[in-house]
Amino acid sequence: MSRYEVTIEKDACDGIFACLTRDPRFVEGEDGLATIDPGADPVYDCEGEVTDNDDRVVATFDDDRIDEAQQAAAACPTDAIVVEEVGE
Repeated sequence: MSRYEVTIEKDACDGIFACLTRDPRFVEGEDGLATIDPGADPVYDCEGEVTDNDDRVVATFDDDRIDEAQQAAAACPTDAIVVEEVGE
């Protein structure tokens, strides 16, 4: 399994939501922008730590779903999402 971090830069997010179709952990937030909810996936149980502040959303996961997160990032037309592997 990989430990990885998913970051959404709020200033760059336009609420286009192409990410939502690639990874069900991405959802629409109350502010109309993309955010991450580890419990939103109806198929897989998922746990993750999410920090949401005025500038960005940062979620850390330790699972085998990094490819889905990377697909969501690649689908973002404004490049607001970054996925990086992180150390233990």
